[in-house]
Amino acid sequence: MLHDATSLADAIRTGRVSAVEAMHASLDRAEKCADLGSISYLDPDLGLRAARAIDKRLLADAGMAVPFGGVPSLAKDLGGPFAGLPVAGGSRMIERGVPQPGSDIATRLSATGLCFFGLTTVPEMGLSLSSEPDAGPICRNPLDPALTPGGSSGGAAAAVAAGIVAIAHATDAGGSIRVPAACCGLVGLKASRGVLPAGPGFGNHLGGIASELAVCRSVRDLKTVFECARGTARGPFADPDLIAAASGSLRIGIVSACGPDFSVDADRAAAVDAAGSALESEGHSLVRIPWSRLADAARVSGSVFADIIGVNLANFVHTAALDVRKAERLTQAFANRGQALSGQSLWASLDAGVQASRTLWNIFDDIDVLLTPMLSSAPLPIGSLPFDHDDTGLHIQRMAAFAPLASLPNITGFPALTLPFGTDAAGLPLPVQIIGPMGHDLVLLSLAQRLERDGRWQHRFSVAGLDA
Repeated sequence: MLHDATSLADAIRTGRVSAVEAMHASLDRAEKCADLGSISYLDPDLGLRAARAIDKRLLADAGMAVPFGGVPSLAKDLGGPFAGLPVAGGSRMIERGVPQPGSDIATRLSATGLCFFGLTTVPEMGLSLSSEPDAGPICRNPLDPALTPGGSSGGAAAAVAAGIVAIAHATDAGGSIRVPAACCGLVGLKASRGVLPAGPGFGNHLGGIASELAVCRSVRDLKTVFECARGTARGPFADPDLIAAASGSLRIGIVSACGPDFSVDADRAAAVDAAGSALESEGHSLVRIPWSRLADAARVSGSVFADIIGVNLANFVHTAALDVRKAERLTQAFANRGQALSGQSLWASLDAGVQASRTLWNIFDDIDVLLTPMLSSAPLPIGSLPFDHDDTGLHIQRMAAFAPLASLPNITGFPALTLPFGTDAAGLPLPVQIIGPMGHDLVLLSLAQRLERDGRWQHRFSVAGLDA
C-alpha cells in the first residue's frame, strides 16, 4: 500500500480507521517527532473538531465525495491564512493573535476534506531555503537531522516526510515548495501564474512570483490537490488555459550542469540524465540545452527575487506597524533594502524579470519541457544559511548556489515540478525538476507520474494512521 493521503482517505472512507483515530495518530506522531521542529503552532482541539465533523458526515453519507476526507494536515506559518490558525511568519515581530478568516486557497484545501490542526515552521518571513527562525523551532530533516529540510516550507516538508501528516500546505515564491520537497524526497509543484488563487487580500502573491499549494508524498496526491484548488482564481492575473497532458512524443530539453558558478554534484547531474533516459524510453526525444542559454536568466532571477521580497517586506512592516527591531538581522537588512529601493530601480528589476521570461519562451520554441537539477548538492547542514549578517546579496548567492534554477520559474511565471528520482550513497533523495511553458502544469504532472513509476525513491517513514 502506498503511504500517501489518498491511501489514508481510502482507509477512513472504508471504515478501517476513523478520522478521529487518524487525527490522534498524527498528534501522537507529532509528539514523538517534536525534536524535528517541524511544527510551530499546534491546536489539537481544532483538528479533532474537524475530524469529528468528517466522521459525522461519513456516518450520514458513506459515499461522501471529497478526496481527502478526514486526512490530518498542517498549514504553513506564512501565506494562507487558514481559519482558526494564527500566523506569525516565524517572526518575533508578529504576535499570534486572533486568527484571520480563511483565504481562498485555504477554503479550497479544506473543502477537500483535509483536517488542519497546526502550523509548520518557516524561516523568518520566508526569507531562506532553510527553516531555522531565531524565534524557533529550528526545523531538521527527518532523513538526517543534521541537515536542513529546506525552506521556506521546510516544516511542511519535514512533517510530511516524517509521516506526521501525508500532505501539507506550502507556498513558493523562490523555490519554497520545490526545494523542501527536494530535500525530503517529496513532490511539489509551483503552478503557472494565475492558476491558483491568491486572494482575497493578495498580500502573499508578491507581484505574481508566489504560488500556494502543497508538498506531497505521491504525484497522485499532488494531481488531486491541484485539480481541487485550480481555476477561477479571481485575480490579480488572468486564468491561463491549461494544456492537456500530451499522449504523443515530446521534446525533452536536458540541462544537467549549471555552469562553473553553480556546480552540480555528480549524483544529482546523473539523476537528470537518468530521468531523461527514462522518458526517452517512452518515445520522447532528448535535446541538450547548453547552460549558456539559461545563465543570464538564472542570474537575474535571484536579484529580481531579492528586490521584490525586500519591497514587499518593507511595505508589510510599514502597513502592519511592526517593530522591525524585533526581527533578525538579515530580515532587517531585506526590509532596509526594500525601503531604500527607488521606483526606477524596482521597475528596472521587474523589466529584467520580463526579459528572463522571454528567454524561457525562446527556449521553448525548440523543446516542450525542460528537465534540470533541482539542487546542486545534498541538503545543506543546519546553519549553512545564517541570518546573523546584513549582506542580502551574499544570502541570495548562497541560495542560488544550492538551488540554481529555483527562482527562475517564479520570476517568469512558468510552472515547475520536482520529484525524487533515485538516492545517493547516504540514502538521500536525488531530485529533478521539470519546467514547462505557461499552462503546461498537467503535462508536468503526467511526466512526473511516468518517472514515479520507476520506483527509484521509497519513503523511509510510514504515514500516521496507516501503521496498522
